[in-house]
Amino acid sequence: MPMRAGLTIGGFSRITHISVRTLRRYHEAGLLEPAEVDPSSGYRYYALEQVPTAQVIRRFRDLDMPVREVGEVLAAPDADTRSALIAAHLGRLEDQLAQTRAAVTSLRRLLQPAAPPLAVELRAEPERTVAAIRATVDHGDVLGWYAGAMAELDAVLLARQRPPTGPPCGLYDNALFTDERGDAVVFVPVADPPAAGRVRPFVVAAAELAVTVHRGPHDDIDVTYGALGTHVVENALALAGPVHETYLVGPRDTTDTTAWRTEIGWPVFPITSGSRAGSPDHHP
Repeated sequence: MPMRAGLTIGGFSRITHISVRTLRRYHEAGLLEPAEVDPSSGYRYYALEQVPTAQVIRRFRDLDMPVREVGEVLAAPDADTRSALIAAHLGRLEDQLAQTRAAVTSLRRLLQPAAPPLAVELRAEPERTVAAIRATVDHGDVLGWYAGAMAELDAVLLARQRPPTGPPCGLYDNALFTDERGDAVVFVPVADPPAAGRVRPFVVAAAELAVTVHRGPHDDIDVTYGALGTHVVENALALAGPVHETYLVGPRDTTDTTAWRTEIGWPVFPITSGSRAGSPDHHP
């Protein structure tokens, strides 16, 4: 029997540090075909030139790239297509990493043995007319929508020479949290709000607010919301209307996320006899 050229699957495994079982899976998935397969025995033989390809596949799989996408990268007709496919996957990994970091931050805060009590004040806010952009959005799209709306607001106010008279703010409908879709408004207080593009004058209704300040990045802002809601219920108040957020210090001001300060204001009203906390919510 003539000597086979190349490496057996075991030898190829030793060189690449990829298990024989995994190499077989790569073959079955069409990711890495052996250079030759003996038709009688079924033995697989690999060429030395396939070592870099095997190692590239392993790196992509270590990054949890789906087999289908690995195949698309390997079959890409040019470097630009290949780079775009890789960049898309890396973007998804970065999003997953950000979600993991946010969850870790929230858990660390929740597991603190003795968190300081939340400082809450009741504040009466008068009606005011502001420059705003309003839309109905999905909860998962709020951050992207906010960034685009804020950039448009900045551009319009600069072009119309309307300097802000206060920090940027947001109004978020309760349905955004309960139904994962609802109305959102981003606005900036200015004198004589203009109308241009999506920007329109908007009347922020007068409200009695329970107000607290969230310190740091928004990774664990839900914990502050929970503490504020608990305070409201414990003090015989009920939530009434969209939540107000005022970005006292944020990414527009500093890249130091520990310096961020977000004021949260929840419209409230006293609970009277026969009413219950949360009575405006009609969900069963």
